[in-house]
Amino acid sequence: MTDVDTPQGMLEPVADVGGAAQPLLQVTGLTKHFPVRGDLFSARKTVRAVDNVSFAVMKGETVGIVGESGCGKSTTARLLMHLMPCDSGAIIYDGMQVGRSLSLRDLRRGMQMVFQDSYASLNPRLTIEESIAFGPKVHGMADGAARTLARELLGKVGLRPENFANRYPHEISGGQRQRVNIARALALSPRLVILDEAVSALDKSVEAQVLNLLADLKREFGLTYLFISHDLNVVRYISDRVLVMYLGEVVELGPVDAVWDAPAHPYTSALLAAMPSSDPDKRTEVPPISGDPPNPIDPPPGCRFHTRCPFAEPLCAQHTPKLTDLDTMGHQAACYMAIPGSGHSRAPAKTTGDNAA
Repeated sequence: MTDVDTPQGMLEPVADVGGAAQPLLQVTGLTKHFPVRGDLFSARKTVRAVDNVSFAVMKGETVGIVGESGCGKSTTARLLMHLMPCDSGAIIYDGMQVGRSLSLRDLRRGMQMVFQDSYASLNPRLTIEESIAFGPKVHGMADGAARTLARELLGKVGLRPENFANRYPHEISGGQRQRVNIARALALSPRLVILDEAVSALDKSVEAQVLNLLADLKREFGLTYLFISHDLNVVRYISDRVLVMYLGEVVELGPVDAVWDAPAHPYTSALLAAMPSSDPDKRTEVPPISGDPPNPIDPPPGCRFHTRCPFAEPLCAQHTPKLTDLDTMGHQAACYMAIPGSGHSRAPAKTTGDNAA
């Protein structure tokens, strides 16, 4: 945390080990396949929910994850929080590999999550104050100090503790419950907060209030965010970088302005073209993307998007493109059209120093 006016009695945050240059979170080859029951006459199959996903989150930034429903966004978040075991891959938090040099207990201190369903993620039998105080008490804080901290955090998220501390989740609105969930996440002094569709169930006016609250808390507590959403407008507003997923894989990653202004993957272009516009002269008349995503049990060979891509060529079906650097600013894409010298008819010419996938 930065040196700010934080609530008194708060747990000490996990120390910064590697300095600002070291990523706070580094994910390499993260994979999760879910087995599917077969019948007597068919072989056992698996759903490839997350397939060899790699990315890094730098300290103090906000990384947005976008993609269609079923692309693996929420599964990735649950794997990072160890709410389910991964099949393979490494998760490194501030230079320490989870499970080896960093225990799961310490990871939960440093990384917290806010879920989409604000009601289901709160215990209906606990008051708001008890829900927020529960985590600090598990980590050794006295009951009185934990309750005092809970009331102070309620104030931080814009809820008057004298009005809300003794209420139950069913007695407050969805936006207020989400503020409670944010306060509960902050109670353990985390450095990274994963927000999984945290504002998607809220109406627009409440959504704007929660987004502004998140921005204020980030500055005050020195937080790092991993923000998962299907709303591209929200992602552009809050994110520094954006990661685009399709059918369990990362297809594009880069600074949010670079991805919006010059998307390198046709799937990213289709997502941006599908954004609704309030301008009647900019109505979407032609579907930017056609067809349904392929079955994740049996994804197509090569580039998984080639069955829906208007620019697909035989190369795309035969070989899988790797996530490749497109510039020196961190913009990457897994598309043969963007990789210089890849062999695709639309690919730029390869120049000295380029490395094609």
